[in-house]
Amino acid sequence: MGRLSGETALALAWITALVASLAVLFIGEVLGQTPCVLCWFQRAFMFHLTIILGLGLWWRDGRVGRYGIALALGGGAVALWHMGLYVGLVPERIQPCTATGPSCTDDNQLVFGIPIPLMALTSFTLIGVMSALSLKETQK
Repeated sequence: MGRLSGETALALAWITALVASLAVLFIGEVLGQTPCVLCWFQRAFMFHLTIILGLGLWWRDGRVGRYGIALALGGGAVALWHMGLYVGLVPERIQPCTATGPSCTDDNQLVFGIPIPLMALTSFTLIGVMSALSLKETQK
C-alpha cells in the first residue's frame, strides 16, 4: 500500500469539510432544524475550513494544512464540549442553550440515529489528521 501524498491528504480534508458543510446546510435548510448555539460555533469553523482548504488546493499551497489544523482544533474543541453536554458529562447549569432556543442536548441532535456533535467531532478529527499529513511532504 502506497503512502498518502500531501495533495491527496489535503484533498481528503477539503472533501470532508465540504461534505460536512453541505450536510449541516441540508439539516438546517431542508429538514428545517434550527441549530443550537454550539452548532453555530462549529459551523463557523467548518465553513471556513471549506474555503481555506479549497483555496490551498487551488493554489497548490502545501502549507495551508497549518490553518486546517488550527481550525480543526478549534471546531473539534467545541464539538467535544457539545458531545459532553449531549451525553450528560457537562453539568446542566453551564449549558449555553436558552429555554427559548433549540436545545444542545435533545433528540433533535440526532440524524439517522447518530448525534450531530459526534458527526462534527469525527469530521474535525479527520480534517485535522489529513491536514497534518499534508504537511509531512512539505517539510522534507
